[in-house]
Amino acid sequence: MFSGCKKCRMTTSVLLLALGVLFLLRDLNVWDFWNVQWWTALFLLMGLCGLAMHTCSDCCATMPESKKRR
Repeated sequence: MFSGCKKCRMTTSVLLLALGVLFLLRDLNVWDFWNVQWWTALFLLMGLCGLAMHTCSDCCATMPESKKRR
């Protein structure tokens, strides 16, 4: 999940931190904003970050040939 270029790793880290803060606020009953389980949100985040890395030109330049998009 944390592979790729510096830009993609930073974006993934920021999204993961934001998701963590949102679920922390939910657990502390500060903000009741949705009824989504944490693993569902994590799978969506992993899919979003994976799609972003496969469309990033910097990440595609450093990927092995077997993992590059066709």
